[in-house]
Amino acid sequence: MRVVIQENYEKMSLWAAHYIAAKINGHKEDRPFVLGLPTGSSPIGVYKELARMNKAGEVSFANVVTFNMDEYVGLPHEHDQSYWYFMHDNFFNHLVDMKPENINILNGMAEDPEAECAAYEAKIASYGGIDLFMGGIGVDGHLAFNEPFTSLSSRTGLRALTTDTRIVNSRFFGNDPEKVPAYALSVGIGTVTDSKEVLVLINGHNKARALAKCVEGGVSQKWTASALQMHNGAIIACDEEACGELTVDTYKYFLDIEKAERL
Repeated sequence: MRVVIQENYEKMSLWAAHYIAAKINGHKEDRPFVLGLPTGSSPIGVYKELARMNKAGEVSFANVVTFNMDEYVGLPHEHDQSYWYFMHDNFFNHLVDMKPENINILNGMAEDPEAECAAYEAKIASYGGIDLFMGGIGVDGHLAFNEPFTSLSSRTGLRALTTDTRIVNSRFFGNDPEKVPAYALSVGIGTVTDSKEVLVLINGHNKARALAKCVEGGVSQKWTASALQMHNGAIIACDEEACGELTVDTYKYFLDIEKAERL
């Protein structure tokens, strides 16, 4: 696992955006570059920088296919808290050459959620898998909507959301947890870790315990993002605030490794 520590959220976002752009620009295969994407507050800075780079001609999305991590069950596309809406409002609408047909987001209004999830997995496989999956984690270390104790080999499926998750997300629903959908469709931990690379963004003091558990703790279903320890292409990009519960030796180790990489 690689842990890239940046001074603040802005620098973390810039680092991650430029890393993703370099991967897209360096993609030489005949097939499209397949990019997994998250929602939430953590990736917004990355999306802004990628959009700027796209408009400046520094990176093209003309040959990029995207798959989003998750979607609430019961929210139509036009709902301002659907993840379809979030992605278009914060990212896709700001790209000059993203093809709508290359955007893949789970349908939270699907009549048959199981069939929707199976088709999503099949479509990912049809592209040869995901090249890079960017993600974020919750304060309890969950990745996508794979709440604590979700199987680490799970695939895309229907997920029940915990009370804690609904409380955290209620800030987008008038601070009323009851208005937050109780279910979501989500890629599985196995879906994410099948990707060639996984880049997880962790920022803020409230994520410090989760970062420490995912980096220094054992691999555990309680902290589903800890599965990244078993992935050869896993990167965590974090800010200083998120490092508050790492041991001093761990913190210094990853700073030294990154310094050596730059030499």
